[in-house]
Amino acid sequence: MLWAGFLFGLLGSFHCVGMCGAIALALPGASGPRYVAGRVLYNLGRVSTYALLGAAAGALGQGLRLAGWQQGLSLLSGGLILLLVATPERWLGRAAGALGLAAGLGRVKTQLAYYYQRPGLGALYTTGLLNGLLPCGLVYLALAGALSAPGIGGAAAYMGLFGLGTLPLMLALSLSGQLVPLAWRRRLRRAVPVTALALAGLFILRGLGLGIPYVSPVLGAGLGATTSGKHTHQPATVHYCH
Repeated sequence: MLWAGFLFGLLGSFHCVGMCGAIALALPGASGPRYVAGRVLYNLGRVSTYALLGAAAGALGQGLRLAGWQQGLSLLSGGLILLLVATPERWLGRAAGALGLAAGLGRVKTQLAYYYQRPGLGALYTTGLLNGLLPCGLVYLALAGALSAPGIGGAAAYMGLFGLGTLPLMLALSLSGQLVPLAWRRRLRRAVPVTALALAGLFILRGLGLGIPYVSPVLGAGLGATTSGKHTHQPATVHYCH
């Protein structure tokens, strides 16, 4: 399922162009090799933040697995994606305020404005790191999918691949100006909900455990399973004291 993160990022990058394209176009920096390096570092900063957020989602998913939610975790991911698709983007900020995150987001924006004015390579990388923390429905959709990734490292890789999927178009935009006309950006952004719905369907299908190899395997049937796919009950080891 890790490949789904890259594919979703690649298709969702048109959403990034519409939402964050202005930031990428106005990044400071002189021309020449440092200009290119700065824009690469800015985008790698975003990818780094996405990977860290993915690790946090993976830790949550790991805890849910240990609590016996292995089968339901993929269903939860699919359900969260459906909920986020149905939630208007403007409500995300209100939800952050209701959860008490407004103060933290305010500090992120203050720091972002500070580093955004500085052309140094380190400042551009930090700008990318902070930009990855801004409210974004596309990122939340990807994080919902990362919940079902295999372990903390798998979730971090899922979100890292998601970020790398957004990198080609965002990097090209920051290097060459208005790469995609506004009319095309609007049309292509409409593909994001469709892609998200397809991803949600894939997670739900996987969570149903229909026994379809790779697509909907029987989750949690690894330990104690025989070649026939049925669990065997091994007698517990008994320790005797003499």
